Amino acid sequence: MWIADNWKDYEIIDTSKGEKLERWGKYLLVRPDPQVIWDTPKTQKGWKKMNGHYHRSAKGGGEWEFFDLPKQWTISYKELTFNLKPFSFKHTGLFPEQAANWDWFGDLIRKAKRPVKVLNLFAYTGGATLAAAAAGATVTHVDASKGMVNWAKENAATSGLSDAPIRWIVDDCQKFVEREIRRGNHYDAIIMDPPSYGRGPKGEIWKIEDAIFPLIQLCAQLLTDKPLFFLVNSYTTGLAPAVLSYMLSTVLKKHKGKVDAQEVGLPVSSNGLVLPCGAAGRFQGL
Repeated sequence: MWIADNWKDYEIIDTSKGEKLERWGKYLLVRPDPQVIWDTPKTQKGWKKMNGHYHRSAKGGGEWEFFDLPKQWTISYKELTFNLKPFSFKHTGLFPEQAANWDWFGDLIRKAKRPVKVLNLFAYTGGATLAAAAAGATVTHVDASKGMVNWAKENAATSGLSDAPIRWIVDDCQKFVEREIRRGNHYDAIIMDPPSYGRGPKGEIWKIEDAIFPLIQLCAQLLTDKPLFFLVNSYTTGLAPAVLSYMLSTVLKKHKGKVDAQEVGLPVSSNGLVLPCGAAGRFQGL
C-alpha cells in the first residue's frame, strides 16, 4: 500500500462505526467512510468536540451539522496551500491520500532533468496540478466543472503558483483528449483521477467501468516517445489494483517502463492502522 504519511496539517485521528474523525488544520470533522465497517469504542475526545459532522441519510446523500466551523480555511502540504470548505456529499475539496502520488511524481519530475509537460484529467481542485507545477512541470489542467477549475486557480494563488505555467481548461475530458490528438499535441506525463460516475458540461454520462479503458487507450496516443509517467486513480471498489495494473500494462506495452498498482491509504494516529482510500496504477518510464 502507498501511504500518505507526510502530512502535518491533516490526520485521521480515529475510525469507528462507519465514520472517521479527522483533523484538518485546527478543525475536527467527522465524516462517513464506507471502508470503516468495524465498531470500536469512540474514546478519542474529538468525537465529542468536532467542528463539523456530516450525517449520511438512509435515503442517500446527507447533510452537514456545524459547530464553530468557518466557511473556508486553509491547510498546507509541504510548499502547497489548499483552500477548504465543506460542501455537498461530505467533501472538503481535497483528498489527502493523494499526497502519496504527489510525492512520487513530484520526485520523478524534479529528477527528469528535462522539460516535462503534464496533462491532468478530472483535475478537480488542483492538488496534483499544483504538486506537478511546484516540481517544475508545465501542466494542462482539465475538468468539466467551471467551479472546480476556479477553485483550483484559487489554490494556485494561495500556493504562490499564480504565474506557474498552468493551462486551465473547462471541458469534457474525453472530448478534450480527442481534440488534442487531432491537434497533434503530446505530453510527457498523464494524471487521471476519474469519478465512478459523473456528467460532462452538456450532460454527457461517464461511468468508469465502461469508459476508463477506452480513455486510457486514447490518452496513450498523446504520450511522447519516452513518457515519464502515467497515473490512474480509482475510488471504485470494482477496479482493484490488479485491474489498473493490467490496463496500463496492456495499453503502454510499446513504452519502456514498469507498472505497479497498490491501494492508497492514510495512517490512523490513534491505533497505527492504515485506512484504505482507493487505489492507484502507476507507469514509470525507463
